[in-house]
Amino acid sequence: MPTLIEIKAKCQNPQAVKAILEAKMAYFKGVDHQIDTYFTVPNGRLKLRQGNMENTLIHYQRENQAGPKKSSVNLYHPRDGAALKRTLDAALGQLVEVDKHRHIYFIDNVKFHVDEVKGLGSFVEIEAIDDSDSNMEPELLKQCKYYMELLKIEEEDLIENSYSDMILEQKISL
Repeated sequence: MPTLIEIKAKCQNPQAVKAILEAKMAYFKGVDHQIDTYFTVPNGRLKLRQGNMENTLIHYQRENQAGPKKSSVNLYHPRDGAALKRTLDAALGQLVEVDKHRHIYFIDNVKFHVDEVKGLGSFVEIEAIDDSDSNMEPELLKQCKYYMELLKIEEEDLIENSYSDMILEQKISL
């Protein structure tokens, strides 16, 4: 099970973030239009990501807190996302959908997302990833903080919730 230390932040200037990543020679994987469908589950979060690049069933657990936070993640790459979505919806019930366009970059083991989320705006995410299960948390945290500083992410821009939580909060306030 991969371990991640990650942050999510509001992004006032997505072009500036992309320019910094490009100047650092980040590998640009491309732009993925993703629909994340969240399902009702008793523990953690379960989402089915359907995109033109990434198609994954993701179960994760993490604390809702601003700033760097640890996530425990399980991934499954389905062959038929549409059939899996129908099955999960029938069994668990759909909680919410998140529609986003995601620019994906990598520098070594660190993944960057520059997102435009329908109904929410622009965001940047940093995920320092340990796939080896070798207890690298201090190093992952150090990487995350380094890139926060490099990308000029301010404390007040940090988001503690997931996009799904933010969309659900919007629906409640309507």
